[in-house]
Amino acid sequence: MTAPDSPELDTLIAGYRRFREGRWHPQHERWATLREGQSPKVMIIACSDSRVDPAQVFDVDPGEVFVVRNVAAMVPPFETTPGHHGVSAALEFAVQVLKVREILVMGHGMCGGCKAALTQELHGTEPGQGGFIADWIAMLDHVREPIVREHGTAGRAAERAMEQAGVKVSLANLRTFPCVQHKEAKGDLVLRGGFFAISDGVLHLLDEESGEFHPVA
Repeated sequence: MTAPDSPELDTLIAGYRRFREGRWHPQHERWATLREGQSPKVMIIACSDSRVDPAQVFDVDPGEVFVVRNVAAMVPPFETTPGHHGVSAALEFAVQVLKVREILVMGHGMCGGCKAALTQELHGTEPGQGGFIADWIAMLDHVREPIVREHGTAGRAAERAMEQAGVKVSLANLRTFPCVQHKEAKGDLVLRGGFFAISDGVLHLLDEESGEFHPVA
């Protein structure tokens, strides 16, 4: 059964036509080379939020970045239990097969996943009613307490602290993967943390030594 047309589909098709005329045709040679495969040097782990598309933020051409997006830009820790480990599989592919040189974890302002981790409003819910989200953002539970002690559970200061803490958690979890440990130790892989502030469009990079995020000039 064919799904009925909709305004949402019409918007997508209109965008596709603009892409064909404005980007695909002018970059036809580049697209032709991509038929032979991809060789991005950077992996970006970002949030699924519709406002923070890494390709737009960094204005990259097709094939330049390998992107994984999920709720709150989280990386789970390394584990060998059976299951469908989507982020872990993408990470393994990027590091072992594509041999990316850098991994950027990019959090962002006004992140709904981080806000839910802060308020714990979805904790205790069942799958299909928010339980999948609650289980995912529970990876931030251990960093929540000091944030709540200092900032409470509401307001931009508390939310930004959680958003930036989430980036640090994902970086720490990245370093639990043996392939990442090995390549970072050899100097073949660099891990970075970033934060994109939706309110003013400014990118911040993490100085891991100080733990502070600094705006990019």
